[in-house]
Amino acid sequence: MELSVPRPDIQELIERCLVRDRRAYKELFEEFAPKMLPLCIRYMRNREDAEDVLQDGFITLFNQIDRYEGRGSFEGWVRRIFVTTALMHLRKKDPLKISDDITEVRTLGDMESSAIQRLEHKELLRLVAGLPAGFRVVFNLYVIEGYSHKEISDMLGISEATSRSQLSRARFWLQQKIKENENDRERIR
Repeated sequence: MELSVPRPDIQELIERCLVRDRRAYKELFEEFAPKMLPLCIRYMRNREDAEDVLQDGFITLFNQIDRYEGRGSFEGWVRRIFVTTALMHLRKKDPLKISDDITEVRTLGDMESSAIQRLEHKELLRLVAGLPAGFRVVFNLYVIEGYSHKEISDMLGISEATSRSQLSRARFWLQQKIKENENDRERIR
């Protein structure tokens, strides 16, 4: 992987954080909190838990900033810290134990693209937030963060088959909710 230098202003903040400049911590927080809070909300079911993850993520970020080696983007490195922090919070609650054997997964049909296209961004995020915890975590990691099933299985301590199963179930669950929304809209008309 190629070394990547962050924007000059971010690089300066990193350097100031390395010498424990409190203002730099605050500026880095102000730069990344608006980007990381939505990520935390996607993994946690409520805002209070998401804010706890945000706080813990920044503590980890500040304690480990000396470990950033310039490989990949700084924001990508920060995202990984927050994803890992969210997963650690979820592990404490143990929601990932809800996975079933992959053979029990229903086959998915294609979602109607028209239904998806009519969904507003906020509505889709609301539906994703409503996913059962195990489904939501795998869905976020695979679809939104772009991790492979192998990476997800390593991160969560589950098999690749379980990761695929959770993703399939999440898609099926979302498909059902989208159809319900469509039916509700039709009844209102």
